[in-house]
Formats: sequence, structure tokens, C-alpha cells
Amino acid sequence: MVFGFFRRRRAAKAAAAEAAAAENRAETTTGTGAGSSAEPSGTGSGTATATAVEPAEDAGSTAVAAEPVTVPEPRRDTPEPAAAEPVAESEPATTPVAEPAPEPVDPAPVAEREPVVEAMPEAEPAAPIAPVGETAPAPAEDPAPVAEREPVVEAMPEAEPAAPIAPVEETTPAPEPAGSTPVAEPGPAAEPAPAPAGDPAPAGAATAEPGPAISLEKVRAAGGAGLAKMYKSAGVSLEKAGLAGQRAAVYLVLDRSGSMRQYYKDGTVQHLAEQALALSANLDDDGVVPVVFFSTEVDGVAELSLDNHKGRIQELHDSYGHMGRTNYHLAMQAVVDHYTESGATDPAFVIFQTDGAPTSRTAAKQALCTAAKLPLFWQFVGFGGSADSNQFDFLRKLDTLAVPKARVVDNAGFFHAGDDPMAMTDNRLYKQLTAEFPQWLTAAREAGVIR
Repeated sequence: MVFGFFRRRRAAKAAAAEAAAAENRAETTTGTGAGSSAEPSGTGSGTATATAVEPAEDAGSTAVAAEPVTVPEPRRDTPEPAAAEPVAESEPATTPVAEPAPEPVDPAPVAEREPVVEAMPEAEPAAPIAPVGETAPAPAEDPAPVAEREPVVEAMPEAEPAAPIAPVEETTPAPEPAGSTPVAEPGPAAEPAPAPAGDPAPAGAATAEPGPAISLEKVRAAGGAGLAKMYKSAGVSLEKAGLAGQRAAVYLVLDRSGSMRQYYKDGTVQHLAEQALALSANLDDDGVVPVVFFSTEVDGVAELSLDNHKGRIQELHDSYGHMGRTNYHLAMQAVVDHYTESGATDPAFVIFQTDGAPTSRTAAKQALCTAAKLPLFWQFVGFGGSADSNQFDFLRKLDTLAVPKARVVDNAGFFHAGDDPMAMTDNRLYKQLTAEFPQWLTAAREAGVIR
């Protein structure tokens, strides 16, 4: 910039010199001989020219000021010195031009504004921050709010553990003020939840626990495949009768009168005893069936079990000796005594087998009506004869005794197994055995016989 200024200055001087020379040449060629007057005018013009040139040199900071120096042209029209005054007036024009000379300072602010452009992205997070010189502190302000947000994030996890409020539940029971006391009261209210579980318990007395009393595996292991087959048939019949899960002690009463001799010899009584044992495995978890042998008297009381049942009936029968008459009431009393002494709480299901009417019908009727007050159900099974034979008329009458005139509840049932009871299938036998037992259970509960 400085060198350009001097070059323009030299150019202006040269132009001024040439202009002065041209004027001199013009004056010499046009002058008439008034040499004395020409010199002052030449001197004046030269002085004016010099005066005009020097300010032009001061104003040489711009190329525009050098070109107006060709003012001699107006001077050709008016060679008077007055033309130099306009040149002098140009000095103030050049003076304001010289004032922009400080404008070189502008590049410095321009350079300072460029960082401002870089600071703008940094200032975006903090929009209100204005000072350009404080762009460095601006990032320092950004981390400050970020640091404030981090505590907020940490506070959130602290609120999450507070959500369970496990300690609050512990503190609520501890302070016994009014606020916590009602909260503690709903706690015991949860105890009614077991109460519904308790409701099935009485119903359980009605239908007891689900499933058979003894598992099939145990029956098969202890009693063998034949007994396991009967056990499954008994379970199906119980389920169809609505007795699945029912609990009851099973008794077996066997007639040893003289007319029963053939049924013991051919294994019919033994077969019935095994069927009773398989039924008991579904109803009673002890796996034992008490057996009462009767004729004129009670010949004997024994037990039949899963692991001791094969040939057991014939063995016991042979041990009792003489076969007598048929007295129901003595056998029935033996069952009542055994059940009472056992302390059992479940009802008893008594399979009472006989081949004819009792010797003392009045005693048998009285024994049945008295036993109606106990949780004992008597299922009579008739061996021999025909279905319409009159030998079982008494048993049919027992099954139809009036309630409650003669007895509290109908506590007896009867079915005829035919002249060849072994020909009856297991399914049919269990269906007949369980035909009236469910009705008695319902009636006995309603009458308070079963508690």
C-alpha cells in the first residue's frame, strides 16, 4: 500500500510538470512580446500549479485524485489564476478522502469477527451468551448445566428404589398411629384366603381328597397284577358315582352258614374279598379290610391286607370249624363295636354278604335301625338263588324301611349277585356296590350323622 502511494505521488508530480511545461510552451508560442507581463503570469501560473500539485501529492492516496490533476484543460478555457482556486477547493475534497486512511484498521475487526463466526456454533447451546471475547468461558458455562442435569439423572435411580417402599411397609406397622393401623388390618384380612381353602375341607369330608387313597403302583407292588386290575375298575366306578376322592373304612361281613359251603370251596368268597380289598385301596389309606365271619355266632374277626390276601379267606374259614345258622344282628354288632373302638372319623362302608334271610329277623331289623344313627352304610349282597327268589325278601324290606319313622336315614342297600357271583364282572359289581352309597352320604350329612 505504501509503495503504491509513492508511485502515484511520483506520477502526479510528473503529470503536473508536464502540464506546467505545456502551459509554458503554449505561452511562448502565443505570447506577443509582452515578456514582462508573461513572466509574472508565468510565475503566477507556476506558483498556482505548484500549489495545485502539492495538495495532489497529499491526496495521492487514491488513484482518483491523480486523474483530476488534469485540471489544465479547464485552464485552457480560462487561463486565469482563478482556475487554481477550484484546485485549492479540491484539497478539502481530498482531505475527507485522507480520512478513510484509518480504514486499514477495519481489517483487524474483520479478523476479530471471523472468530465470532466460529463462536456461533459454540454459542448455539447457550443462545443468550453475547460477548465475543467470552467465547472461551462459554464452553465453561455449558458443562455447568450438564453437571446440573447429571445430579437429576442420579436422583431418578434413587426414586426407583423408593418406589417399592419396602421399608415404608415396615415402618407403617411400627408406628401405630391411625394412618398405619388400617394398613395392618388388611394383613389379617389375607387369612380369609385360607378360609376358602378350608371350605373345600368340609366339602372334602363330603368328597374328601382328590384321587385314590393308595396309588396304583403300591397296590401292584403289594397285591399283584390281579388286584391292581380290580383296583382300577373300582376307581372308575367310584368316579362315575361321584365318589372320586371319597374316604371311607371298608368292612367285609361273610356268611358262614351251612348253605355257604360251596362258595367257600370254589373260591367265590375269596374273590369277593379281593374285590372288597381293591375297593378299600381307593377309599382307605391303611390298605386293610376288617373281616367278620358269622353264622350262629360271630365265628371270627380278622383282617385282609394288600400283602396278605391270597388264600386268606379259605385259610380263616377252615380255622373256624363248624358252620351254623344265620344271625345278622350279631355280625352287625361286631362291626359297630369294631368301628367305635377304632376311633375312626371317616364313614364306614360295610359289604354284608349272605345267601338267605336271617334266623332272627326282628333282631336284624332292630340292629339296622339302631346303626342308622352311626356313620355306617350297609350294602347287602345276595349269593345264590334267582333274582325273584323269596329268600331275599327280608333284605328288600330292610332296604325300604321308612325314614324317619323306623330309622334316621336310609342306611342300607341290596343287590343280588346271582347263583354264580364270580361270573359278575368287576365293573358290574362295583357299580352295584356304589349305587346307593352317594345318596346315603348326602342324607347322613343333612341329618348330622356324618360330621
